[in-house]
Amino acid sequence: MRVLVVMDPIETVNLKKDSTMAMLWAASRRGHELGYALQQDLYIDQGKAYGLISPLKVFEDYNHYYELGEKKKESIAAYDVVLMRKDPPFDMNFVYTTYVLEQAEREGSWIINKPQSLRDCNEKLFATQFPELQVPTLVTSQQSLIREFIKEHGDVIVKPLDGMGGTGIFRLYQDGVNIGSTLEMLTELGNRPIMAQRYIPEIVEGDKRILMVNGEPVPYCLARIPQNGEVRGNLAAGGLGQARPLTENDKLIAAKIGPFLREKGLVFVGLDVIGNYVTEINVTSPTCIREIDAQFGTSIADDLFDVLEGGRTA
Repeated sequence: MRVLVVMDPIETVNLKKDSTMAMLWAASRRGHELGYALQQDLYIDQGKAYGLISPLKVFEDYNHYYELGEKKKESIAAYDVVLMRKDPPFDMNFVYTTYVLEQAEREGSWIINKPQSLRDCNEKLFATQFPELQVPTLVTSQQSLIREFIKEHGDVIVKPLDGMGGTGIFRLYQDGVNIGSTLEMLTELGNRPIMAQRYIPEIVEGDKRILMVNGEPVPYCLARIPQNGEVRGNLAAGGLGQARPLTENDKLIAAKIGPFLREKGLVFVGLDVIGNYVTEINVTSPTCIREIDAQFGTSIADDLFDVLEGGRTA
């Protein structure tokens, strides 16, 4: 196949943990032809989707892991599969990119993940479609409602709807002295909705990332365990990553959500689970492939390409 990757600058990746590189290495081992583009390289000309695309070769050598050829105009639809791996922030530039990719999809490319679903499935809000799998959760810009929620539950996590890597997450208590200033900042004085969730004590055992490939869970998850008194387990916030087999409850959660992911064209997804509860459903650029592979000998990127090589009916 011809595989195009849309990502952040390849020279900036963290080679020890980057999941996109795992995908590219798997594609290369399987003999697929690779192309590389940045978000700003994609465009529409006379109603057709194009990119300024560089031929890409990748090597499993930390001292020499990629080579880029000369950038040239190509139809995005000349590629069988497009891996949309641009990291958040999910801003308007990201949205505009999904429109370009949606045009490529109409022309025949298979976009992973589906552009419409990237727009529709906010990683925090998508999880609220499964209230039976969540702790009590409130989404609002109204500080009075959040204060009532804190009063009811006593111990609450609040976070922005567009954050990543644990940024902007706060733990608020009923008798806390910084509730007002925190809510003013996060809601931009009541003009921006945020999420509030009852605190889940099991966070001390890890915030589990369950990777889903075509609606099916990888048998192992990565528990991201908060360190040094942190409330956040995110690796970007200093969490310790420990791979574990899925529990029976993890499998039940995956079985519940998996069919919805397939229906929405979300082929590669990360579920965030604390204790027995789903907190987020990550669809933009899920990570943790490398950590799980390293600890359990899996090859999750190969699992993904098994699906991609099988075609869209897989």
